[in-house]
Amino acid sequence: MDKTPYHEKIETPVMLDYGVYLQVDRLLACQKPLADMANADELQFQIVHQVEELWMKLMAYTLVEVMDHMEQRHTHRVVTLMGRVHQLMRMMTSQLSLLETMSPREYQEIRLQLGNGSGQESPGFKLLLRMPGDIWQSFKTHYLDRPGLTVADIYDNSYDHGDSYVVAEALIEYDELFQKFRAHHVYLIHRSIGLGSRSLKGRPVDLLQAGARHRFFPELWDIRCDMTDRWGSTYGVVRESISKTQESEST
Repeated sequence: MDKTPYHEKIETPVMLDYGVYLQVDRLLACQKPLADMANADELQFQIVHQVEELWMKLMAYTLVEVMDHMEQRHTHRVVTLMGRVHQLMRMMTSQLSLLETMSPREYQEIRLQLGNGSGQESPGFKLLLRMPGDIWQSFKTHYLDRPGLTVADIYDNSYDHGDSYVVAEALIEYDELFQKFRAHHVYLIHRSIGLGSRSLKGRPVDLLQAGARHRFFPELWDIRCDMTDRWGSTYGVVRESISKTQESEST
């Protein structure tokens, strides 16, 4: 009977082809030794954030591929790849809930191990924040300027649910999911360390809520307001009640 302690089996797995291909030994060495953990929840804390960085790496890689396909106007491929990005965003948001299983005290003990670091320094997150400008320029060049369209055209004036429209909707869904991720992060911080607390980089509520108000593709959001105002101006802000109209017809 193998009497090797379980924690040793976790840190030094037996390597077969599958493990060699995935470099599992190096992957599992990316966390602190179990004996050095601040508490039993620090392994979870490290793994969740490391996985987030891996998802963001894949997301950034996929978005670069999306821009390449935009240039070729391979619309079906663009939409498929954006669907992958959407799934990644949903997984990133969902797995944040794991961190809510820690008590505030356990979180404080782990924070002491971060030095001066915070999530604001995430390299994957900072990279994703830099990409929307290039994504929008690629969309504008190949799905607006090239076919001679405007955002108003694809949503209203010349609406036909065509290529430009479906790509625009894929972009705005990414924008929406990213902002939902940020909002979820605000609530995670609220639950773990409090929004009114002071940190080395300022109050979390100020840093996170400022980011949560940001939009990647404002033109795609603003067209909805423009359409509502434009359509509304044709029949007025206050319209005749449908129920009263039906009531008068029945009598």
